[in-house]
Amino acid sequence: MKKKEILAKISEIIDDEKTALFATVSLEGTPAVRWVTPAVLRGRAGTIYMVAGPRSNKVRHVKKNPDVQWSFQTRALDTIITVEGKVNVVDNPSIRSEVLEVVGPRLRAFWQINMDERDLFVLETIVEKAILYRPMKGKKEVVTFF
Repeated sequence: MKKKEILAKISEIIDDEKTALFATVSLEGTPAVRWVTPAVLRGRAGTIYMVAGPRSNKVRHVKKNPDVQWSFQTRALDTIITVEGKVNVVDNPSIRSEVLEVVGPRLRAFWQINMDERDLFVLETIVEKAILYRPMKGKKEVVTFF
C-alpha cells in the first residue's frame, strides 16, 4: 500500500467513525491513552489534527515528548490502522479555525468544558509510519513516510 492510499483510508475511517485513540507519553513516562475526535485537512497530506483545551494533559505530554501513536478502526474491526508520528502544538488562529470547522460539531462534551475556542490548541501529528491490519484476512502492511 502506498502513502496516498493509507492516508485516504485513515480519512475514510475518520469520516465514518468520528473518533480514534490517541496515545502520548505522560509526564511520569507511562502511556496515556484517550479517545479523541481527529481531523484531516485537505491540502495537508500526512498530518492528523485534534484540538485540546488550555489545561489539557495532552498538551503538557507532547511538549515534553512529541512521540505519539494513533489507532483508527472500523466499526466491524476488519480494518485497524496504527499511526506513529511527532506532534507540534499549534497556536495559530487560521489552522484552529480549519480544524474546528471539521471537528467542532462533533465536540458536544468538549464544549461543556472548554467554552472559548480562542483558548484552544491544535495538536498536529506529522505521520512517520502507518501500520494497516486486516485481522480477518491475516494481513499486515507497514508504510513509512520518512
